[in-house]
Amino acid sequence: MQRLFRFSRVRQAWALLTLGSALLLAIALFFQYGLKMAPCVMCVYQRAALVGVMLAGALGWLAPRQPLLSTIAMLGWLAAASKGLLLAKEHIHYQFNPSPFAKCTTVAEFPSWLPLERLLPSVFFPTGDCADVSWSWLALSMPQWLLGIFAVLAALALLFIVVRLVGTMKREV
Repeated sequence: MQRLFRFSRVRQAWALLTLGSALLLAIALFFQYGLKMAPCVMCVYQRAALVGVMLAGALGWLAPRQPLLSTIAMLGWLAAASKGLLLAKEHIHYQFNPSPFAKCTTVAEFPSWLPLERLLPSVFFPTGDCADVSWSWLALSMPQWLLGIFAVLAALALLFIVVRLVGTMKREV
C-alpha cells in the first residue's frame, strides 16, 4: 500500500496515464484516417471521455504532490473514465441490439460552451453509424475493448483515490 501511495505522488505515474490516453486517442485517429473507418457519435463521445482522462493526467503530472490539484486530477480521471465506461456500454447496446426505436443520433451534442465537433472536427465530428461493427479483434468489437479499457482506468482511479486517502490518514495520525 505504501508503494502505491508513493507511486501516486510521482510524475511518472501521471505521465503514464497521460501518454497512455494520448496513445489510445492516436490509435482511434489511425482507425479513422489510416483505415478509413468513420467514427459514429458514440465513438466521438468516447474520444471526449478519453481526452478527459488525458487532461486529468496532465493536471496530475503538473503537480503530483500538491494535494488539491492531485485530488482534482484523480476525481477528474475517475469521472472521465466512468463516463467513458457508460458510453462504451451504451455503444455496445446499439451494436448488438439494433432496433429502429433505439438508435443513436448522427449529430454530436456537445455543450454550447465547448462545441468540440466545431472546434476540432477532425477528431470530434461523427460520420459513422453506431450499429456498424466494422472492426473486431479476438472476437471483441471496438466499444467492447473500450469498455474494458475504461473499466480498468476507472478501477485504477478508484484504487489511487483509496490509497491516497489511507496514506493521508496514516500521515495525519
